[in-house]
Amino acid sequence: MSKVLKRRWRASFEGFSRRDRTGCDYEAYVPDPLARRAFQLDGEVAADVADAEAAIAGLNASTVALVDTEAVARLLLRAESVASSFIEGLVIGGRRLLRAEVARALGDAASDVTAAEVLGNIDAMTWAVDHLARASTVTVDGLLEVHRRLLVGSEIAEHAGRIRTVQNWIGGRGFNPCDAAFVPPPPEYVEELLRDLCEFASDDALPAVVQAAIAHAQFETIHPFVDGNGRAGRALIHVILRRRGIAPKVVPPVSLVLAAQSNAYIGGLRATSYRGRPDSRVAHEGLNHWIGVFAAACRAAAAEATAFEERVSAIQQEWRTVLGRVRADSAAALLLDALPGTPIVTVSGASSVIERSFQATNEAITRLEGAGIVRQITVGRRNRAFEANAIVDAFVGLEQRFQSGGAKFF
Repeated sequence: MSKVLKRRWRASFEGFSRRDRTGCDYEAYVPDPLARRAFQLDGEVAADVADAEAAIAGLNASTVALVDTEAVARLLLRAESVASSFIEGLVIGGRRLLRAEVARALGDAASDVTAAEVLGNIDAMTWAVDHLARASTVTVDGLLEVHRRLLVGSEIAEHAGRIRTVQNWIGGRGFNPCDAAFVPPPPEYVEELLRDLCEFASDDALPAVVQAAIAHAQFETIHPFVDGNGRAGRALIHVILRRRGIAPKVVPPVSLVLAAQSNAYIGGLRATSYRGRPDSRVAHEGLNHWIGVFAAACRAAAAEATAFEERVSAIQQEWRTVLGRVRADSAAALLLDALPGTPIVTVSGASSVIERSFQATNEAITRLEGAGIVRQITVGRRNRAFEANAIVDAFVGLEQRFQSGGAKFF
């Protein structure tokens, strides 16, 4: 049975106002375990889940037919990471991020703190879907590694990959939980709850979208880390969708939708924090509400991603028309396929991606530049790079469509 623990906050900070130094009573929420628990879906929610799973599967099937799977998957994973970071207040434009990524690959010291944090999110998300999702089970150590990769190199790197040992909270003034919107479980409950969550995430009894929705909500309720909980918890969504086989190639950028519909997102998560028995009416209604919101987000994300892929495919076809006849295995042809995944490249970086010599790659880039497919730019400390402007514009447009509120789904 979920429970609320009454605790006393005793302030230990000096230098703050009297109000912020004052102690208070607060309530910390401890959720029910998930493993081996029965869940029941309402009819409409079950239909929404089936539609969402069909949309995600269709996204992965269409990608194979439209464009190079790996390339578009990499770009959509970046979009997901940007949106997941955006939810946490880390705002960065797509073009700025892509240029920072190239600068980092060239060894430039990170001067853009926001870009560095978002790049850390991309690294964590990539490792999560490429490694943790392919493990036989989801483990606490695996989640800690996702978190370590997320925060390594950040200003709070000392907390990377470590379960919190202090009480945290969401909302309020920041110095104490006295007026917090939500207080997660006390630290002594966290590791046991994480182990239960991993056991639940490693099972296959529920539909994948239902499992991902419940696991994500439970992760955010536990809030196991000092910082980075939202981004790590959204990575867990994609771990489950991939390990269950419905998103074997491409992650649906569900964070793009959740970021655009933040009130529905937060409201759905809060609905799962019921009090009392797990088989109560309020528990059933809260979970079904959240699963319905999440399923709608997954379906919308898959539809938007499919439309984006069609745009990328159209851009590539325009490139081939402009460029004219090229050999199928030539450096130029290989670059046309690779650019959606790496729309800003250096000659040496492109050479590595397409596995052709530096000279052949340089000649191909010169040809693409002459056709207006790429343009020369400077990244980092006066490093020469080449940008596929049409792909970058499409990527930026996808992100802006959601952030501007131009897309409505619920």
